[in-house]
Amino acid sequence: MNSSRLFSLLFHGNLVKRIFIGLLLGILVALISPSLNALVGFNLADKVGILGQIFVRSLRSVAPILVFILVIAAIANKKVGSKSSMKDIVVLYLIGTFLAALTAVLASFIFPSKVALVTGDHSLSPPGELSEVMSGLIFNVIDNPITALFNANFIGILAWAIGLGVALRHASEATKNVVNDFAEAVSKIVHFIIAFAPIGVFGLVAETLGDKGLQALGQYIHLLAVLIGAMLFVAFVINPILVFWKIRRNPFPLVWTCVRESGLTAFLTRSSAANIPVNMALAKRLNLDEETYSVSIPLGANINMAGAAITITILTLSAVYTLGVEVSIPTALLLSVVATVCACGASGVSGGSLLLIPLACSLFGISNDIAAQMIGVGFIIGVLQDSTETALNSSTDVLFTAAVCISQEEDNK
Repeated sequence: MNSSRLFSLLFHGNLVKRIFIGLLLGILVALISPSLNALVGFNLADKVGILGQIFVRSLRSVAPILVFILVIAAIANKKVGSKSSMKDIVVLYLIGTFLAALTAVLASFIFPSKVALVTGDHSLSPPGELSEVMSGLIFNVIDNPITALFNANFIGILAWAIGLGVALRHASEATKNVVNDFAEAVSKIVHFIIAFAPIGVFGLVAETLGDKGLQALGQYIHLLAVLIGAMLFVAFVINPILVFWKIRRNPFPLVWTCVRESGLTAFLTRSSAANIPVNMALAKRLNLDEETYSVSIPLGANINMAGAAITITILTLSAVYTLGVEVSIPTALLLSVVATVCACGASGVSGGSLLLIPLACSLFGISNDIAAQMIGVGFIIGVLQDSTETALNSSTDVLFTAAVCISQEEDNK
């Protein structure tokens, strides 16, 4: 294979396929490494692990500025419709996302997941009581913004980003365009880093399986099962309940239509933004109000993130359980709220929700380095996780829009 074909294989084409190739190669290197050890004089799996470490370090460095800029841009440029139906849809989006985070907490309590992490000498200061969590939260919120960025204090970063975003809603369009340009620039950097995800996954899997053995692969499968199980529960239990609350009749025909015609396409494209035209066409076939769905569906692609809330919550709690931190019910509820806010600000790039895991981990005193390792774990299982997450997010956009439109039609009769 010549160099140009190898470069094309590694850096172009479908990201899922490339990550899957990296995953398989990582497993292969981990399996053959003990046999090659005597021949080459070093542990091959351990040596290629530096590729995974570089990838994790890159994710750790970009995450703080990504959260800061994207949240400012999202709030400053958000145009919420004045129609009452839009308010109902936004409320449904937020309730659905919060209930998804709560479902993820319950799933993690029932089926706790642990993964192999390199903790090293990192000091961990887990919270004792809710009062300790709240006091730490308040001190982090009022942190100096420069210090917050420098120390990756994600709670402080989020607080300043929300404050600046709200203030900039009254700024001139030129200023908002500059903020948008910064957000686009940061997103391009993230796209560039994620392009190296297959190589990073290759290094992470080879090093982890070479050190921990194939039982680590079983941990990934368990974690993936919990994630997908929680997403399916939300799609076929929580969402139908919310839809029934709105339309007061059997919700499953509408649920199945949205999953089949929107969710399946989103599963394959792995992009809520790319699935907007599909949702628009489906909304038109359902005879929904065009003035409503033309705003609610693009808005939902940005803030209706039930799948992202599940991913952030379960991966955060996986890190928590791995480190042996006790989680109280009030702290878990606070995590659900934080995960909801994080999900609403998730980047639209593939794997964007993973980059917000450090923010949720900061609630438990988990270091940014360990949180970045959880991002790496997310990319390892992302072959199926991200596709299922996108399918849930995107199909719910048109589902909740349809529920509110149908409800209003019934009220107007």
